[in-house]
Amino acid sequence: MRLQKVLAQAGVASRRAAENLIEQGRVEVDDRIVTSQGLRIDPENAVVRVDGVRVVVQKDLVHIALNKPRGWQSTMSDDLGRPCVGDIVSERVAAGQRLFHVGRLDADTEGLLLLTNDGDLAHRLMHPSFEVSKTYLATVSGHLAKGVSKKLRDGIELEDGPAKVDAFTLLDVNEGKSLVRVSLHEGRKHIVRRLFDAVGYPVVRLVRTDVGAVALGDQRPGTLRVLGRGEVGGLYKAVGL
Repeated sequence: MRLQKVLAQAGVASRRAAENLIEQGRVEVDDRIVTSQGLRIDPENAVVRVDGVRVVVQKDLVHIALNKPRGWQSTMSDDLGRPCVGDIVSERVAAGQRLFHVGRLDADTEGLLLLTNDGDLAHRLMHPSFEVSKTYLATVSGHLAKGVSKKLRDGIELEDGPAKVDAFTLLDVNEGKSLVRVSLHEGRKHIVRRLFDAVGYPVVRLVRTDVGAVALGDQRPGTLRVLGRGEVGGLYKAVGL
């Protein structure tokens, strides 16, 4: 398929505008800049970038943001009949989309969960070596003592090894609780709750708001949103694809 047609079908630009992008040297195919028109590529295998950002050109790839409600399981089915992610995407699965969740949020944690059928991207997002940042809003019991943020940024020794946050911001203190925003690239189970338990401030509510380039924004609980081209490109960039 001609490159300009592939770009148009991927939603990058109209075919004529895509030709202009190629002419300006802003398009790469398999790490080589293309400036001549009419190049034919295989969308199933070619890696295409525009202005350095990877473009999804495979028609069947799906990238979705879900705002997982509190109390729901991060599974595609549940033997105990509890509400789960699979219930929310059941229509898509029934229509033939083979979706899976990228990592998990425990039942009591709400917020951003990525769903995709893009195996390479999902594998890298979940692999600790790529250190993709995740941001949470945590409501914790008590008023945080001076020095807690430094402890969390310097690192805490947990039973399975040291862990730390990359960024920490106290946002609010109200009615005996503190609201904080933390970012970290750790992916161990219950890591945010365990870190705050270790410094003596148990988490009473936890919401994941960001994964890499993707932000939850004002998306309502239980809803799905197809990721934009820039968001998907940002995820690819974060994991070196």
